[in-house]
Amino acid sequence: MTPSITSYLGSYVSVFIILFLGAFAAVAMLFLSALLGPRRHNPYKDVTYESGLPTQGRIWYSFDVKYYIFALLFLLFDIECVFMYPWAVYFKQLGFFGLIEMFVFMFILLVGFIYVWKKGALEWD
Repeated sequence: MTPSITSYLGSYVSVFIILFLGAFAAVAMLFLSALLGPRRHNPYKDVTYESGLPTQGRIWYSFDVKYYIFALLFLLFDIECVFMYPWAVYFKQLGFFGLIEMFVFMFILLVGFIYVWKKGALEWD
C-alpha cells in the first residue's frame, strides 16, 4: 500500500507550523521594538564608536583576509564537535563500523588541517 501525498505532506505540518511561528515571532519582535522603542537621537549617541571609545583616524578600512580565513577555519574545525557528539552518544549502537567511520572522518579533518598549515593560513605575520 503506497501512502498518499496528503498523508506524506501531513507529516510535515508540525515543521511548517514551527517555522511559521518562529518567523512570526522574529517579525513581531522587530515590529514591536520599532514601535515601542525610544527614538531620542542626538549627535553624541549617533557617533560611531569602537569598544566604547571614540574613534580615531579613519573609520572605514579593510581587514586583512587572514582574519576571515582564520575565523572560517575555526568554524570548520569547531563544527566537527557537532558531528562527534551524536557519534559519542550512540557509540555502543554503532559498534565497530561507527568507530571506523569516525576514524575516516578524523583522517579527512587531519588532512585538511595539514593542508591549511602547509599553506600558511595559521601563521600571523
